[in-house]
Amino acid sequence: MDKKDILERVKDDDVKFISFQFSDVTGKVKSVEAPVEQLEGALEDGIWFDGSSVQGFARIQESDMHLRVDADTYAVLPWTPENMRRARFFCDIMTPDDEPFAGDPRGLLKRMLAALKKRGWVFNCGPEPEFFLFKSNGGVRPVPHDVGGYFDFSSDDEAAQVRTELMYALNTMGLEVEVGHHEVALGQHEIDFRFADVVRTADNVLTLKYTVKAIAAQHNLTASFMPKPIFGINGSGMHTHQSIFDEKGKNIFFDSKDDFHLSETAYAFIAGQLKHARALAALVAPTVNSYKRLVPGYEAPVYVGWAQINRSALIRIPRYTAGQDNSMRAELRCPDPSCNPYLAFAGMLAAALDGIDNKLKAPKPMNNVNIYTLGEDERKAKGIDELPSSLAESLAALHEDEVLKNALGDEIYGAFRRAKLEEWADFRIHVTDWEREEYLESA
Repeated sequence: MDKKDILERVKDDDVKFISFQFSDVTGKVKSVEAPVEQLEGALEDGIWFDGSSVQGFARIQESDMHLRVDADTYAVLPWTPENMRRARFFCDIMTPDDEPFAGDPRGLLKRMLAALKKRGWVFNCGPEPEFFLFKSNGGVRPVPHDVGGYFDFSSDDEAAQVRTELMYALNTMGLEVEVGHHEVALGQHEIDFRFADVVRTADNVLTLKYTVKAIAAQHNLTASFMPKPIFGINGSGMHTHQSIFDEKGKNIFFDSKDDFHLSETAYAFIAGQLKHARALAALVAPTVNSYKRLVPGYEAPVYVGWAQINRSALIRIPRYTAGQDNSMRAELRCPDPSCNPYLAFAGMLAAALDGIDNKLKAPKPMNNVNIYTLGEDERKAKGIDELPSSLAESLAALHEDEVLKNALGDEIYGAFRRAKLEEWADFRIHVTDWEREEYLESA
């Protein structure tokens, strides 16, 4: 949209304040607020801010940063009161010299998408974020909001009413919600929205997260995208469906002559992500808690391989339906919603392109094999590797992966590594309830 269209739309929506948003290196949404009267100037000249205190941004002596408004990301925040209606724009971060800031996660992904378009390709993603709704009990021990199970329906279910309100709000903000449903665990839900190019999809993930949290709070609920908030039940993942389309809108993953209807490009894409899976884990499952989810027995992938019908595999190829060539896709099952979607998708794309550019060969599919039932020796004999078992292990794997490090660039990789090593060090010195229960009297 051009400036005139934006200003007219903002006036029609009776917006009073504008939130200019961006992401730090860990995926937290940052915002600069301004009265609506400042919007015209911001669209023209941008917004200046001090980046010295933002995770992964400039040092004190280089703190001035500049936000360039992305006009196409305008959306009204539907939970704000009418008399103080707010809207948001996502922004790109620039240096004082008006150059793209190398530490901007969104800017990194935009540059990668632009480079891909020079090949005549578009990388599309369709994530499936899961989350929990908990009763707000003022404590750290979460109480699920409902007692439903997978796809459960009730004609008078408060959780379903909240989920319906969430889907309506997300639709008004430009996300094309496809389905929402109760997930396996108590209090667990999933809302899926239509695939889009990778930058818009990453924007949509952040939009979904803060919208869910805001509307849940209005119902006196706590929404959590924590990967594993409760021991002994399923955690929350963000399975991500991926495909590459050409400039004519054709899915280049599809090949009618192949047994699995996959093209050579698709096989190389899969091979690249499998090759870099252990390092990629640091970006798509980036918290200490992520590795409490990535364990056998709770529908989370642990072993590095691909299959069509095997949900224990890291990459799954959904079944092909005749006549739906453009639906051919590869579902990566290890991401979780705690990730920074810009960095997660950037890493996924970099790994895949390494496979495509080097014509890597995918291993044989692991169809009809429950990998969880195989012993360690059997898995080794089949060449099946495992994902890291901790954040520290995944960070070590990422540190050895030059392809992913080069894709991130020195600025982002350095900031990400520092933030995550601090997280690991903080976790390592804290004493947990489990340790006290296990050792307080017995040690």
